[in-house]
Amino acid sequence: MYLSRLILNPRSRQVRNELADPYEMHRTICKAFPEGLFNTERNAENATSILFRVDLHPHTHIPTLLVQSRQKPEWSFLLVDRKNYLLGEYDLPLDVENPAIKAMNLQLHEGQVLAFRLRANPTFKKTTVKENGEKRKARLGILGEEDQLKWLKSKLESAGALLVSVNVANDQFIRGKLFVEKEREKRLNFLSVQFDGVLQVKDSNSLVNSIFTGFGSAKGLGFGLLSLARAQ
Repeated sequence: MYLSRLILNPRSRQVRNELADPYEMHRTICKAFPEGLFNTERNAENATSILFRVDLHPHTHIPTLLVQSRQKPEWSFLLVDRKNYLLGEYDLPLDVENPAIKAMNLQLHEGQVLAFRLRANPTFKKTTVKENGEKRKARLGILGEEDQLKWLKSKLESAGALLVSVNVANDQFIRGKLFVEKEREKRLNFLSVQFDGVLQVKDSNSLVNSIFTGFGSAKGLGFGLLSLARAQ
């Protein structure tokens, strides 16, 4: 697995546009991989080979893009075609590489306690019946914090981890493109919730596999990337 870190230039018009439209950011990210690996005109829900998340620095509010992938990306096109997309070296601390790519071999063990961050799209499926008897299935956002925590606990337990503690933040909606069909575009609101907490590993193999595939829905719109670190 590879983890890329790109410190974005908040003065870039394209960066600002993509922060407001994560589907377009997804399209940019896909250009870092071999041609044909992704079809950005497909349902973004199916593009699960990569996961990404944007974190804002708590003081400077400079956006940092994290990209998790199974194949090594090639970000040189950002330095050639989009010279102001990344924050320049004169705006960075000394010896900070931008972009940076790290190869990772996740080795977890049962009982390990780790800090985590997850920005997710917690949802549930609802089926309604029209007057003509036709059934319609919809995926709706989970709005209550108590229910969001139940969703998170269930997802982690299914992935082989126990939720120890968590804070819930950034409860908001973002607009994203669900699919493209000919010339018609359909954009929906996606609930965005950030979970910062501590978990305990129960099944290391299951958790690693779940980290590869991501958590929850709308993964092509910047959701589902679980980051782990040593617990303080």
